[in-house]
Amino acid sequence: MNQQDKKIKTVVVVGGGIAGWLTAGRLAAHHKSNTPDGLNVVLVESPNVPIIGVGEGTWPTMRSTLIALGISETDFIRECEASFKQGAKFAKWVDGSNDDFYYHPLVLPQGFSKTDMAGHWLNNTAESASFSNAVCYQEAICEQGLAPKTIRTPEYAAIANYAYHLDSAKFAVFLQKHCTQQLGVKHILADVTQVNSAKSGDISSVTTKQQGEISGDLFVDCTGFSSLLLGEHYKVPFKPCDDVLFIDTALAVQVPYDNEDESIASHTISTAQEAGWIWDIGLQHRRGVGYVYSSKYSSEAQAREKLKAYVGDKIESLTVRKIPIKSGHRSHFWQNNCVAVGLSAGFLEPLEASALVLVEMSAQMISEQLPHTRDIMDITAKRFNETFTYRWEKIIDFLKLHYILSNRDDNAFWRDNRDPKTIPQSLQDLMKLWQYRAPADHDFTSNNEVFPAASYQYVLYGMGFKSDYSTTAYMLKDTVFAKSQFDKNKSMINQAVTNLPSNRELLNKIKHHGFSAI
Repeated sequence: MNQQDKKIKTVVVVGGGIAGWLTAGRLAAHHKSNTPDGLNVVLVESPNVPIIGVGEGTWPTMRSTLIALGISETDFIRECEASFKQGAKFAKWVDGSNDDFYYHPLVLPQGFSKTDMAGHWLNNTAESASFSNAVCYQEAICEQGLAPKTIRTPEYAAIANYAYHLDSAKFAVFLQKHCTQQLGVKHILADVTQVNSAKSGDISSVTTKQQGEISGDLFVDCTGFSSLLLGEHYKVPFKPCDDVLFIDTALAVQVPYDNEDESIASHTISTAQEAGWIWDIGLQHRRGVGYVYSSKYSSEAQAREKLKAYVGDKIESLTVRKIPIKSGHRSHFWQNNCVAVGLSAGFLEPLEASALVLVEMSAQMISEQLPHTRDIMDITAKRFNETFTYRWEKIIDFLKLHYILSNRDDNAFWRDNRDPKTIPQSLQDLMKLWQYRAPADHDFTSNNEVFPAASYQYVLYGMGFKSDYSTTAYMLKDTVFAKSQFDKNKSMINQAVTNLPSNRELLNKIKHHGFSAI
């Protein structure tokens, strides 16, 4: 048989963790690996490589991912110490004062698709309420520590749109159990010692220390920062973006609650510091806290002091992990019969939780567009590379947006972030357009967008940006409708804060009673 006509019957995922198991799970679920005629999915995982384990924030897409894998939301929340996430709160990013904060919620602005609510807000209500609070009821929910639904809401359904915070180590174990027991994924614990090539240049197999040679038709590189297949074997270049995003180090710590009934934040908290920012994620049993900073602008000792000031003296009894961050991504992600997912493809700082959503998107695209034969794999690879190059570049733009609008002047870190030489031209062009109007859907015409126009609005106007509508006031004539939307949002705030339980209360009920099935 011509190798190009060879059917894709076996996919070998090299590497475990969330990236490996999510990809294996999506492939196995979509292609019925638990049936005699289904795709053969093999996951090879080293028993000696620890999981990085700091990706604890997700997007609402995780709900559809879990549904696709056939996972019960009740089981997921119970076993992964998961909590509800309704967006991000950015504190001290504008001027560093104690009352400096804004939200990027997960609910679209009220009336978003029908009128320019940002323009109406700027012209009429900007002084009386923050943008997100004026157009979205979710900021109020988060400020009061409330959940996005009640125990009577079915699994995965929502009153307010939501994602999750999760214990990444427990999630990886949970996925492993589900994929092997329910979806038909074959799990091999072994260290890869060699990558073997066919005459065509494709990978024919990997040699392992414990289990010998493992052959496959498609190989998925989930080997983390080492990128054993795409990076080491195929020498696909890494494109750093440290000239745009300066963060290069993380200090991470797991902080226990003072008592088991302590409130759980219903959002990620990102608090700006002199040379970076601190993340704070509330799970059921602990908080995940970390300071990501640029070593060019802060010493490790200074960073540890900032983290201690945030966490308190209890940090002295806790283990602080230092994690190097190399911001950037591979020049392409699919080479021959090898595709990289997760850290082996790239990594950016954890602002806006882009890491896991890129894993989800990659796994979904690979499973849905899995080539039937080797002959058409190059077409799929080209499409995949174009899609994800675009997505990585747009995420870099969106993350940079958070820095260029800051007025902080307490460290050269913030001043240098505003230097036009460090701002991608694509973002500079959009900022010029937005001087005179709000971000809109027509600014983002690809069906591969990661962040919608509404996300840009929340960041722009949350950080005090002003669009000048003085020459286009006629665009904002539908004031009666706009007022009705502002009023409707106020009503929805009142309804939500009256009827929704606290995040902790709902999570306790789930642990004891569980949700109703879909």
